[in-house]
Amino acid sequence: MASGSASDKPKHTNRLIHEKSPYLLQHAHNPVDWYPWGEEAIARAKAENKLIFLSVGYSTCHWCHVMEKESFENEDVAAIMNENFINVKVDREERPDIDKLYMTFILLINGSGGWPMSVWLTPDLAPVTGGTYFPPKDRWGMPGFSTILLKLKIKWATDKEDLAATGHSIIEAIQRNVEEKHKEEPERVYSAEEKFKQSLAIYKRNFDPVWGGSLGAPKFPEVSKLNLIFHLHLRDPSSQILGVVLNTLDKMAAGGIHDHVFGGFARYSVDKKWHVPHFEKMLYDQGQLLMAYANGYRTTKKQLYLDVADSIFNYICKDLKHPAGGFYSGEDADSLPTWESQDKIEGAFYAWTFSEVRELFKANLDKFGELGKVNPVEVYTEHYEIQETGNVEPSSDPHGHLLGKNILIVYGSIRETADKCETTPEVVSNILKIGNQLLHEERDKRPRPHLDTKIICAWNGLILSGLSQLACIKDAPNRAHYLEVAGKLVTFMRSNLFDAKARKLLRSCYGDESDEAKSLEHPIYGFIDDYAFLIKGLIDYYRASLDKSALWWAKELQEIQDELFWDQTNGAYFYSEANSANVAVRLKEDHDGAEPCGNSVSAHNLLILGDYFESEPFHDKAKKMFNYFSNVTPFGYVLPEMMSALLLDKHGRDMLVVVGPDGQKANSLVDAVREFYMPGLIIVRLNPVTPDQHLAGKTVKSFKMLQDAPTAYLCHNKVCQMPVTEPDRLTEDLLAKYLFDYTEYEN
Repeated sequence: MASGSASDKPKHTNRLIHEKSPYLLQHAHNPVDWYPWGEEAIARAKAENKLIFLSVGYSTCHWCHVMEKESFENEDVAAIMNENFINVKVDREERPDIDKLYMTFILLINGSGGWPMSVWLTPDLAPVTGGTYFPPKDRWGMPGFSTILLKLKIKWATDKEDLAATGHSIIEAIQRNVEEKHKEEPERVYSAEEKFKQSLAIYKRNFDPVWGGSLGAPKFPEVSKLNLIFHLHLRDPSSQILGVVLNTLDKMAAGGIHDHVFGGFARYSVDKKWHVPHFEKMLYDQGQLLMAYANGYRTTKKQLYLDVADSIFNYICKDLKHPAGGFYSGEDADSLPTWESQDKIEGAFYAWTFSEVRELFKANLDKFGELGKVNPVEVYTEHYEIQETGNVEPSSDPHGHLLGKNILIVYGSIRETADKCETTPEVVSNILKIGNQLLHEERDKRPRPHLDTKIICAWNGLILSGLSQLACIKDAPNRAHYLEVAGKLVTFMRSNLFDAKARKLLRSCYGDESDEAKSLEHPIYGFIDDYAFLIKGLIDYYRASLDKSALWWAKELQEIQDELFWDQTNGAYFYSEANSANVAVRLKEDHDGAEPCGNSVSAHNLLILGDYFESEPFHDKAKKMFNYFSNVTPFGYVLPEMMSALLLDKHGRDMLVVVGPDGQKANSLVDAVREFYMPGLIIVRLNPVTPDQHLAGKTVKSFKMLQDAPTAYLCHNKVCQMPVTEPDRLTEDLLAKYLFDYTEYEN
């Protein structure tokens, strides 16, 4: 006899119960007759001549949960939807092509977008109207969801020809925009040097001199911009632009967007001080911030940056890692305040009352050791601005979820806290470390936010890049672990996210209670981001590991990407494959947002792989991309990743050639160079024992060992310096150019 009672069974179950996406499964028991995106729903819409209601979101989206609770779980609303529309749910992370197409429409008609995205389509997939979140009833000056449903029902019944014509004209306009956007002759084409100067000026003007990041609120990490600023500084150290990125890294690390208790970063902060976050933690942010803080450390050797990067690593390995090596998509902003609670609220997992901290510390005083007259509660609450009445401003908490609560933030320094509490920095550091451990252990007893167990190829590529760049830091205490985890990730992706028979990447696979990753019965193949981000990750992994097989796989994937996505007529890459089923328009991304766009990252990849494999076709495609996007302005602000690639193209790449047998001495020579931030660095290892194995056209015949010792040749734009056999000498030569004193940028 089955356990449980009939009352335990859900009242409603729809087709989404057969999906693997956590977001779709969240809606599997709605009374709405949901379909996943596909031919079955579209065929029914055509057969019954009904509008399609397309609802797009993702499982960690706060307002998606709100709209579900208010509208999609409401049986009266569901009855209207089921009678008059064919209702389709899409996970935007699983089908970014569908999301991007109809988000383009929403931006055209509304000027802004977001999720949940709500769009009504004709049976042949032309959008007629839409928006984002709709309240269940008319309020806040917004039409209620039911109101819109009933109006569209009447409009479709009485004037469907007009609606259909409008929808088709919009699709045609989007198609023309893709085809003609970069064909128009710009009034003026800026040179690379002009774009460089323009980038310096705009970042100095647009970044907050006090709190870092872009001026105003909300504040997002915008890592593509941060990484470009490192590159701009390297090109012109006298520009003083480095202070912009270091101030941003410092303020983000100090802010509540950073999880001080354990590690990792939230999506963004609602205020200008990085204090109160939107609490969801997304994998793509963790991967990019690993790179940014690794770049910060390699540029300055400031210990804070390495500590922050290491805490991100600890977080993703503990809370986002699949047992076989891949990484899950992210964690929700909402969670239950207690195990007895019925409703989730935003930030419940992360917020603390003053009394919770005080009582926890009192119960564990013995763990702090001998502190003399110092009160650990006083030190901890002083350092993290924890107040008895809470430290969240009402303007940052419109729903009152954080009333009386504290989000940890640092306004001063450990030394300043020590002075205020009349103790030493060493004592403060020890209290903070032990206190965070206590809060972490206590927090893990709370109901956790929902975990999206979707394993996305592109985002894992970003994590691979972050881990690999962190593994290039020779003094990092966990360096071997970074490299080990990166290596397992490469193996995981090859096994679970590459269809060798079809010679295509998969967009995603899925985790569950088992140790194996699951794939869809009808796979969703990868998009441009999946190829570009993974290829970049493999290039970075080669730099960290010198595993040539990673480069060869990167080359294979680049060739596949070129076959599937390259626009032979105009240049640049489409987002989706040609002839993709039920995709009305093939878009081309032309801006870097929360993630860099596939075209920007591909520009980098083509240059680097073109060097490693002496491939003129790769180099030619990179140049065609620069030409295709040449009229984008301001270029370095809209396409920061591509601006960085353009600098590499115009000013050349650095190359390190180390010749000699494998061993510690040769490894030390490589370490001495990759320790520094050198974008586009090409590394070639030549072993006299296997002289036929070479990259970038370099052979042992051209590069000789000095005194039979492993020897390093450092070259720029095909011009090499004198060979060096001692790692310390190599480091000494690089210090003046690549290491900068961060203290001059601190207040």
